[in-house]
Amino acid sequence: MRAPAMLRCAAALAVLLAVAAPAAGFYLPGVAPSDFGKGDPLQVKVNKLTSIKTQLPYTYYSLPFCKPTTIVDSAENLGEVLRGDRIENSPYVFQMREPKMCQIVCKATINEKEAKELKEKIEDEYRVNMILDNLPLVVPVIRQDRNSIAYQGGYHVGAKGQYAGSKDEKYFIHNHLSFTVKYHKDDDSELSRIVGFEVHPYSVKHQFDDKWNGVDTRLSTCDPHASKLVTSSESPQEVEADKEIIFTYDVKFEDSEIKWASRWDTYLLMTDDQIHWFSIVNSLMIVLFLSGMVAMIMLRTLYRDISRYNQLETQEEAQEETGWKLVHGDVFRPPTNSDLLCVYVGTGVQFFGMLLVTMVFAVLGFLSPSNRGGLMTAMLLVWVLMGLLAGYSSSRLYKMFKGSEWKKITLQTAFLFPGVAFVIFFILNALIWGEKSSGAVPFTTMFALVLLWFGISVPLVFVGSYLGFKKPAMEPPVKTNKIPRQIPEQAWYMNPIFTILIGGILPFGAVFIELFFILTSIWLHQFYYIFGFLFLVFAILIITCAEITIVLCYFQLCSEDYMWWWRSYLTSGSSALYLFLYAAFYFSTKLQITKLVSGILYFGYMLLASYAFFVLTGTIGFCACFWFTRLIYSSVKID
Repeated sequence: MRAPAMLRCAAALAVLLAVAAPAAGFYLPGVAPSDFGKGDPLQVKVNKLTSIKTQLPYTYYSLPFCKPTTIVDSAENLGEVLRGDRIENSPYVFQMREPKMCQIVCKATINEKEAKELKEKIEDEYRVNMILDNLPLVVPVIRQDRNSIAYQGGYHVGAKGQYAGSKDEKYFIHNHLSFTVKYHKDDDSELSRIVGFEVHPYSVKHQFDDKWNGVDTRLSTCDPHASKLVTSSESPQEVEADKEIIFTYDVKFEDSEIKWASRWDTYLLMTDDQIHWFSIVNSLMIVLFLSGMVAMIMLRTLYRDISRYNQLETQEEAQEETGWKLVHGDVFRPPTNSDLLCVYVGTGVQFFGMLLVTMVFAVLGFLSPSNRGGLMTAMLLVWVLMGLLAGYSSSRLYKMFKGSEWKKITLQTAFLFPGVAFVIFFILNALIWGEKSSGAVPFTTMFALVLLWFGISVPLVFVGSYLGFKKPAMEPPVKTNKIPRQIPEQAWYMNPIFTILIGGILPFGAVFIELFFILTSIWLHQFYYIFGFLFLVFAILIITCAEITIVLCYFQLCSEDYMWWWRSYLTSGSSALYLFLYAAFYFSTKLQITKLVSGILYFGYMLLASYAFFVLTGTIGFCACFWFTRLIYSSVKID
């Protein structure tokens, strides 16, 4: 089956499943609802500790929190492991619709090392993440500028401040959690579905009068029969070595009108709307308008050129011809480093296929934020499968350049970009491992990645390359002269560096607003969900990359400069430079990263992302320019 046909079948299957699954009463994997009767146990699971200041996640039990009798790790997909998720059970177990007041979890005595770690996590503003029925824990916060409630993922480990007239800042741990579980009750039965999971953390230095009797101890600071249990006015629990900390919690259940299908709306609206939708739509309209203007100018200019060239009747007129027709004997001459160009084009086609298929499935709802790690897992698997297209594209172009060693070009396609990415990833992972963070990828996962690379991706690249090399070579529409034509001196505005840098501005302008949301979701730990809008921006990116490259390529050929191969790739690919500069601007204005390792991680991953963006946009521009040159030179009469 040919690759385009495979893509069409995958998209058709996705549409069929999306339509048929709800109608038949089935739910997509990972998103099926759970029904609970009154008194049914609800197991709260704990996830990683996260901080926007360090970007280094840690496991929940790396701090001296209460532990269950046996710690059980939940099964995680590849994307969750790469994200640093470590989901485990906890001692917090509720009974459905049965509120509890002032429940003791445990009493812990922290040593000097544990106290130091707690203070460091509080200083770096780490947040504790919990999960109940696949819903992340949120903290409701009243906004100061408006009468509305915002939600923050997870609660802070503790707080830092002055207390009781002390001039020194002290550290206080949040050891009392007041949970609120919202549920939607079925009208026809007593079953309920969980639609909300909130918490208000407090720091309370608990006291008890009698001897310690485990979880049945009567606390004088927390009366389960009082209407108001714990307030922030109580004496807070300071973090000190060799001090006892008593962990407690409340849980109440609230009936909610929110239906199970809409329970994620709260989490998807957590992003602060610093950029309004109006400005986003306005920017899109500007980009579309510019694209339309560029397309109209190109069509009218080309139509006039082709008509003029085809009306040349006399030999004298033909000898006086100028412009892009004059270089027809050199325009399809293979460029320098043609092998590397073939490799980059093949890799870019692989990226394009991966993004297209992944976004189609995301738009259909298969990769919603409720399916943790699903997006990253899908991208990795689709990338591996798209190795078939990478090998096919690179070998087809390589054969057009009269190349004969197809195995050599295949190996370069299979190892160049993945090899660079793996080296960067390995170095960054070593830094994370050195910090003893849960974000470090385990050896087994690293082995699985290498197995996907060597066991599936590389063979598929070879299969695609073999199929592409077997097909007849693409013939240029005009013959190439044996002796290269001398390129005349170019005007300053046609300098390669100048045109390449100018060419990357428009593609970057098409995506920089969406880039803000993507960076926010990655580095500020917020949910990204507007895949429909992302798909629209991706389409606009393709159009702008193609049009700006075609326009500048046309001007270059009119100046009798026929070395367009690499310049067409670099013209749209230069948008990656602006992406990296924007990432540096975002780092300095939006993030609070101060540690060296965290900064290296940020710029390391953004360098890798910019490199991938260069390969993608460069390939789009090259393919558009390749199609354009073949079209115009096959449309004129050349003797």
